Amino acid sequence: MQAFEYSNPASLKEATALLAASWGEADVLAGGTDLISLMKDSLHTPKRVVNIKSIHELGGIVRTAAGLRIGATVTMDELARNAEVRAGYPALADAAAGIPSPQIRHMGTVGGDLCQRPRCWYYRQGFGLLAMKEGKSLVTGGENQYHAIFGGGPAYFVSASSLGPALIALEAKVRLLSAKGARVIPAIEFFVTPQDESTREIALRPDEILTEILVLAAATHSATYEVRQKEALDWPLAAASVAIKMKGPVVGSARIVLGHVAPTPWEATAAGEWLAGKNITVETAEAAGKAAVEGAQPLSHNTYKVTLAKTAVKRALLAAAKVRA
Repeated sequence: MQAFEYSNPASLKEATALLAASWGEADVLAGGTDLISLMKDSLHTPKRVVNIKSIHELGGIVRTAAGLRIGATVTMDELARNAEVRAGYPALADAAAGIPSPQIRHMGTVGGDLCQRPRCWYYRQGFGLLAMKEGKSLVTGGENQYHAIFGGGPAYFVSASSLGPALIALEAKVRLLSAKGARVIPAIEFFVTPQDESTREIALRPDEILTEILVLAAATHSATYEVRQKEALDWPLAAASVAIKMKGPVVGSARIVLGHVAPTPWEATAAGEWLAGKNITVETAEAAGKAAVEGAQPLSHNTYKVTLAKTAVKRALLAAAKVRA
């Protein structure tokens, strides 16, 4: 790990003043479960690390007139255990509780989950986000069993965020703050598919801090279902988050978002539209799962992800509607 300056600001004004206009000058530290590893592997070599854990206004889960405000430094364990989140936003609680490691749940933060870098082993070995060598992708002809089945390149890593699919399904927004001011963007616009190595996988700018998440309305008919290879600490192979608005006994509208199958959380728009006007049964949930994976383009070693994603959608829908399989 290279030497760096450490700052511990007490306010957001102080924190944003310590950031810089270009990446590499400063990094934000919250839970540190990803950043410290990146620094040890020399993938991030910031000149300054800005610790935001002491900033009181970045914490807390609060009900407002507009909906639910979740501070960026709320831990994944706090989110999973919060009674209001569990009652009104089950998809979020499911996603946070699904992290098997108690240590990660207690240290990792909501903001950190959204801002973490890809877990792609090519990226982690220093080959860059697109994993290119001599103008060709290392992924398409290499070890790609954990890579994307949607998107079609040039990026083949999968978004590592556990909360991203649920936040998009719930139509959440994120607030980003710099010394110049704040901006609020939909969660679906926060995640970006880079087309070259100069672009990051999130819309956060180097002089900004993600300060909070805003979930506008409760959606009690929501759920997240993840498929992992083992019960111990492991990254999901595929996931699905769903949020359903009922119209009497049938679906009025539905949002279905897949996780860990594309460089961004992948909204299955056609599958959500297909569900409108239908009762949720085992049969319709299974059909929606099939619709959700239409257009998938698996690589040489990850065709199995198509089946897992389809199953995740089915089980998330059944859980949201409280229908037994």
